[in-house]
Amino acid sequence: MSTIPQNLQAVASAIVAAAAEAGRRPDSVRLLAVSKTFGPDAVEAAAAAGQRAFGENYVQEGVDKIRTLRETLPHAALEWHFIGPIQSNKTRPIAEHFDWVHTVEREKIAQRLSEQRPAGLGPVNICLQVNISGEASKSGVAPQEVADLARKVASLPNLQLRGLMAIPEPTDDESQQRTAFRAMRELFDGLRADGLALDTLSMGMSADMRAAILEGATIVRVGSAIFGARSYNKG
Repeated sequence: MSTIPQNLQAVASAIVAAAAEAGRRPDSVRLLAVSKTFGPDAVEAAAAAGQRAFGENYVQEGVDKIRTLRETLPHAALEWHFIGPIQSNKTRPIAEHFDWVHTVEREKIAQRLSEQRPAGLGPVNICLQVNISGEASKSGVAPQEVADLARKVASLPNLQLRGLMAIPEPTDDESQQRTAFRAMRELFDGLRADGLALDTLSMGMSADMRAAILEGATIVRVGSAIFGARSYNKG
């Protein structure tokens, strides 16, 4: 049975291979280990293997985990990314505990994060979630509305707009995966050409990481390939 350190090594090797295929440096792609539904012990095992950035989808679970690990690993300098849907009444704990937020899709949410960020913590790194596949059931700003939202978010204090995030419609067809990711990259490049200082494309998960890297992902969000199958009994 493989262990978390072995899984991390396998994912890292896959990132290196995909980056090489794309003619990119391996360090141009960061691995975000998605630790949602896994306990602090799983994060500790990954941290012991050198992983530093972790993603959480559920506010209270994430905050509890962050608090626990700040006590058990006080010098680990872990970086916490919120990657789940954001309700207006949940922005304060996100602003108080997370270093990155990948799922901003409304100006109101960005304003609340800005207002509620504690003094002295530095700005929250922000990615705008884009509904690149136009799915009715999926969160995210429409591609044609991204530029307007990006400029509004970039003007807010206590936030640092870093880039875009997407979860395209699932498919096993790599050409279709790449088409969606290419559309994201073109949107990202357009915003940069218009003067926004963006550096982050958060896209690609365990099943489509290679396609995302080939199309320019700078952060890939990988959970099951590192931690194993999930149980969602927590609700």
